[in-house]
Amino acid sequence: MRSDLLPHALNREFPELADAVAKLKATDHHFANLLVQHDAVDTEITKSETGVAPISDDALEDLKKKRLLLKDQLYAIASRATA
Repeated sequence: MRSDLLPHALNREFPELADAVAKLKATDHHFANLLVQHDAVDTEITKSETGVAPISDDALEDLKKKRLLLKDQLYAIASRATA
């Protein structure tokens, strides 16, 4: 499998924030909800990119934009928690 098609889990992309992510996931409802949304979108992208559940290029681009927005929000919250 191509490495660019691997899931973009937050802990994989930002291992330095793993402790903050785990704590926030357990204590911050808003963060946990954003993380669930991110992981669901990421799963759909991975399914499309690997041919399991193909979607249109436009739909894939929209999902990638949504994932990036969610990732930015999650990163900002987790970064503040470690400061």
